[in-house]
Amino acid sequence: MKIALIAANGNAGSRILAELVSRGHHVTAIVRDPAKVPEQPGVTVVAGDANHPEALAKLLPGHDAVISAAKFTHVKAENLLAAVRAAGIKRYLVVGGAGSLAAADGSLEMDSPRFPAHVKPEASEGARFLALLKASSDLDWTYLSPSRFFEPGTRTGKFRLGTDHMLFDDKGVSRISMEDYAIALADELEQGAHVRQRFTVGY
Repeated sequence: MKIALIAANGNAGSRILAELVSRGHHVTAIVRDPAKVPEQPGVTVVAGDANHPEALAKLLPGHDAVISAAKFTHVKAENLLAAVRAAGIKRYLVVGGAGSLAAADGSLEMDSPRFPAHVKPEASEGARFLALLKASSDLDWTYLSPSRFFEPGTRTGKFRLGTDHMLFDDKGVSRISMEDYAIALADELEQGAHVRQRFTVGY
């Protein structure tokens, strides 16, 4: 497939880029500074700012899907959605947040008194983005939430999928490496098992 990947040079974006290329997809890496993405086969790097939806929309036609890996506090959800819609792209995948996942008692992760205050703005914007997607009827969207701890690590290919509740491993820790997250996102891109749904991935 031909995929447009917004924020392809970030921690999550760069790992998603590597995973997609390893599977033979052609990726248009959309970043503010093209110098930050190394040249490699299967990747076309273009300059684009997701906060300018009219300009971004011009970069998207001709792609089979758009993936956004941008931080929610860096880019307004409305701008991203406007660009995708203006380009006429139906399939839209979003690197989501864990803050809107539910605990066993149904309360949201970001509402816990233990939730770090400095992360709350990002989590709140992520939850708002998810609500906008759920209210849309014109996009084949998917929002993939990582686990609580979402960091660079190892690509194992061994993980579990869930829906709206946070996943925990056998030690009671909620975590996923960015490399394994990228596998789950690429699988979803290829298989479309969670269209118009949020799901999550963890060990």
